Amino acid sequence: MTIRRNVTPWASAALVLTALLTTSCAGEKRDAAHPDARGPSATPHGYVEGAQETAEQQSRLLLNDPGSGNTRVLDLVTGKVHRTAAVKDAVRLTTDGRFGYLHAPGGTHVLDGGAWMVDHGDHVHYYSAATRDVGELPVGSRAQIRSDAAVTAVTDENGRTVLHDRGKLEKGQIVTSLAVRGTYTGAVVPYEEHLLAFANRGGTTELVVLDRKGEHVASPDVACEAPLGDAVTRRGVILGCADGALLVRKRGGAFTAEKIPYGKRVPERERATAFRQRPGSDTLTAPAGDSAVWVLDVTEREWKHVDTGPVVAANTAGEGSPLLVLETDGALHGYDIGTGERTARTEPLLTAEKQDRSDGTAPVIEVDRSRAYVNDPEGRKVFEIDYNDGLRIARSFDLDVEPVLMAETGR
Repeated sequence: MTIRRNVTPWASAALVLTALLTTSCAGEKRDAAHPDARGPSATPHGYVEGAQETAEQQSRLLLNDPGSGNTRVLDLVTGKVHRTAAVKDAVRLTTDGRFGYLHAPGGTHVLDGGAWMVDHGDHVHYYSAATRDVGELPVGSRAQIRSDAAVTAVTDENGRTVLHDRGKLEKGQIVTSLAVRGTYTGAVVPYEEHLLAFANRGGTTELVVLDRKGEHVASPDVACEAPLGDAVTRRGVILGCADGALLVRKRGGAFTAEKIPYGKRVPERERATAFRQRPGSDTLTAPAGDSAVWVLDVTEREWKHVDTGPVVAANTAGEGSPLLVLETDGALHGYDIGTGERTARTEPLLTAEKQDRSDGTAPVIEVDRSRAYVNDPEGRKVFEIDYNDGLRIARSFDLDVEPVLMAETGR
């Protein structure tokens, strides 16, 4: 693989962990693989067995070519590529920040990308370890998988949900902890030591809260027509509905659900049904039909409709960053979210033939705190974009596979 650089390496712009640490973490910058650094009975704060704690975000890209099955992990700090088990005929690649899930008709392959972060609220820990093929989940390509620190919830196409022990998964084992009774519409989302789900009751889809034993413990008394799409933010969980979204939070020990309506009637084909964001960000994006993008500011409880060119993919880092839209001209465009005006445009990164994929495997835009990434399957490249510098192409990675599917971990 060849890395083409236009600027100083990406790692030099990464956040320094010590700038984020509180006093409780200060003085404990030690190799996370050596718990005895302070004595035989002391375990350093943030210690994770088998992992190296680092001072910088350890972003990695998971890449797959469904046709050949070739799968790679690209380390964005070192530029090295790791080979993993081949997974043919995958139709989707999703991630929970550490694990990649390659959804294929015959099952879902679990890949440990070997990079992750732990957010303690007032500071963050970054970790790296070896990549690892964990195994197969016996669910088809339409399964929906959501995780938190304790469990991974896998909901199949029939609405049945199984919980897997997250700690075991991190050790390379797929262990079922509970088969949740009943069926639910859409993804079951772990949140605040509970599960958020939509139950069909008398023809109405209602939000319910389950405990980790699968028992109903709360019903926030809110309905959601045609639920589709979800995202976890610092403000709570966003759940997409036909008339807008629900913001679900836990406050004072109780769960509340607040509606964030579009404010106007939106045709079905223009609804936000698949959210993209920088992980943890309170600004979400979703296609609004063929030539526009929805931006949901969760903090302000406000939807914005940005008219663009024909949309292939969209994302944003939020917090004053531009809306990034890959359009059918093959270029990446930047838009001011407040005004809707286009502020920047790259040269064409992909030709129309390269990104016109009707099978659902169109290129994506992955975003972290300083860079965005766009995959070019036929060109066998990934482009790294500095979105804070006029969409400058900072690096391009030449690969030995066609990166049709891409997801970023380590964030």
